Amino acid sequence: MYVCGVTVYDYCHVGHARCYLVFDIVQSWLRYRGYDVNYVRNITDIDDRIIQRAAENHESIGVFSQRFIDAMHEDFRALGIGQPDHEPRATEHIPGIIAMITRLIELGHAYVGLDHDVLYSVSKFPEYGQLSGKRIDDLRAGARVEVDLSKRDPLDFVLWKAAKRGEPCWPSPWGDGRPGWHIECSAMSHALLGAHFDLHGGGMDLKFPHHENEIAQSVPVCGAFVNLWVHNGFVNIDNEKMSKSLGNFFTIRDVLKHVRHPEVLRMFLLSSHYRGPINFSQVQLQQADAALTRLYTAMRELPLAAATVRAHAGQTLDGSLRQRFEEALDDDFNTPEALAVLQALARELNAARVRSEPGRVESLAAELRALASLLGVLQVPAEQWFRFTAQIPLEVQSGSPRTTQLDEAQIEALIAARQAARKAGDFAAADRIRAQLAAAGVLLEDKPGGVTSWKRV
Repeated sequence: MYVCGVTVYDYCHVGHARCYLVFDIVQSWLRYRGYDVNYVRNITDIDDRIIQRAAENHESIGVFSQRFIDAMHEDFRALGIGQPDHEPRATEHIPGIIAMITRLIELGHAYVGLDHDVLYSVSKFPEYGQLSGKRIDDLRAGARVEVDLSKRDPLDFVLWKAAKRGEPCWPSPWGDGRPGWHIECSAMSHALLGAHFDLHGGGMDLKFPHHENEIAQSVPVCGAFVNLWVHNGFVNIDNEKMSKSLGNFFTIRDVLKHVRHPEVLRMFLLSSHYRGPINFSQVQLQQADAALTRLYTAMRELPLAAATVRAHAGQTLDGSLRQRFEEALDDDFNTPEALAVLQALARELNAARVRSEPGRVESLAAELRALASLLGVLQVPAEQWFRFTAQIPLEVQSGSPRTTQLDEAQIEALIAARQAARKAGDFAAADRIRAQLAAAGVLLEDKPGGVTSWKRV
C-alpha cells in the first residue's frame, strides 16, 4: 500500500493526524488479519512553498525540510502513529522520476513546452477523470485558465519544471529543473512497490487532481496500476475543511497542549468513520476524553501486566464481543463500531465487579485491553490516566481564576496531611485539605482500610 505523505513546509495539523492515523489503522488491521503488508508513505521535500519558506529563513531546503520532518515524526509518535516500512523522499528519487518522464515522452503522453517545462498531455489519456467521476470536456469547459502558450491544452500539467534563478535544481535531458508534484508519487510507488500494487490512499482532497494525474502518468508506463483507492474525509471547522491555505487549522502539537493525553485526540479521530467528514471542536474533544475515561475507570486497580499477558495468550471470556469488534473493522475499518464494542466490554466488566466475579473481571479486562490495543488506546496504566490533567480549552478565556496546579508529590503530601488530621480527629482541617485539592482539580476517593486514591478532573 502507498499513501501520499506530508509536504514538509510547516507543522502537521489535525487533518494530517486524521489521514495518517486512518492508514496506520488500515495497515495494522491488515497485518492482524494475516496479510503481508509493505507500507510506503512518502515525503514531499521539494515544493514551491518549501523553497519560499527556506529562502525567507535563509536556510537550505535540506535543513529546512529536515526540521519539519523531525517535527512530523515527533507528532506522529505522540499520537501512536507508527512508521511505514518505507518513507521515501522525492529528492531521493530524481533518477526514477526522470526515467518515467522520458518514457512518457517516448509514448507520446508528454511533451516539452516552449519554456522547457515538460507537460503531460491529458488528451492522450481517454480514461482521465474516471476515479473522480469528472469528464475532460466538462473540465475544459469550466476551466478558467490564463493564456499559456507552452501548453497544448489548458488541462495539461507539469511533470518537470524548468529551473528558475536561485532555485534548487537537478540536471535532466530537458535542462536543469525539478519534478512536478504528481510525478513524484508515480515514480516512488513504482520504485518501491512495482508497476501494480494493491492499495493507494490519501485525503479526499487528493482524489482530484493528484490521484487522477497519478493514474494518467502511471498506466501508460506500467499498464495495470492500483487495485483499490481509499480516501479519508476532511476534518472540518464550522463545516469548512481545515487547511493551511484557509488559515483555519490547529497543529497537532497545539492541540496536544490542550488535552489530558494524546489518546484523547486519537479517540476523537477514531470516533467517526474514516470516509466521512468530522467536525473539530472543544466539545468533541471533551466527549472523547469522557469516553476514554469510562474505559479507564473500568480498568482501575487491575494489574496491567497480567491482563496483557493473558490476552496475548488468547484466553478470552466473551468471544461474541471480539467477533463484533473484528467484524466492525473488517467492514471498511469501522472504528466507531469497534469503539462501541470496547464500551460494551467496559460495561460487562463493571457489572462483573458488582457481582464480585474476580475471574470474569480479569478475563474481561484482558479482552478489553487487548482489543483496545488494536486501536491504540488504553495504552497507559489506569491509575496513571487519572493523574493526567484535563487541560485548558483551545479557546482560552482570559481572566478566569484558577488555583495553581499541584504536582504529584504535593498531592501525595496533602493526602498524607489529611489522613493525619483525620486520625487526630481534626476533621475541619481534613475538610480544608480536601477543598484545597478539589480547587486544584484533584478529586479524592476514600476506600475501606483507610486507603485514599485520587484523580485529576
